[in-house]
Amino acid sequence: MDSIVADVYFNGERAGVLEKHAQGFRFTYLKGFLTGRFACPISYSFPLREDPYEAEQLFPFFEGLVSEGWLLKIQSQSQKIDERDFFALLVSNGQDLIGAVSIKPRNES
Repeated sequence: MDSIVADVYFNGERAGVLEKHAQGFRFTYLKGFLTGRFACPISYSFPLREDPYEAEQLFPFFEGLVSEGWLLKIQSQSQKIDERDFFALLVSNGQDLIGAVSIKPRNES
């Protein structure tokens, strides 16, 4: 399985990269974001650091950004994405989230 990559934005600034790969998931802050004047964590669960965060499952923070209920069903059906595939749903619908974080597919950054 090839890696699927999405860019993570914080307050409109590209902050990091979220990847799905054969072993699970990885979130990595960009060096430019870490050293930027307004650097701050995107979440308490992701303190600023250079080392990537790794997990076998999608991180709870990102999973919590996925739509729920009727909106999840509509997005899943209209986009033909399994409603249990939170990563795909997040990448497809993460450009207009509530709050400071947004997710964009790498090919649309």
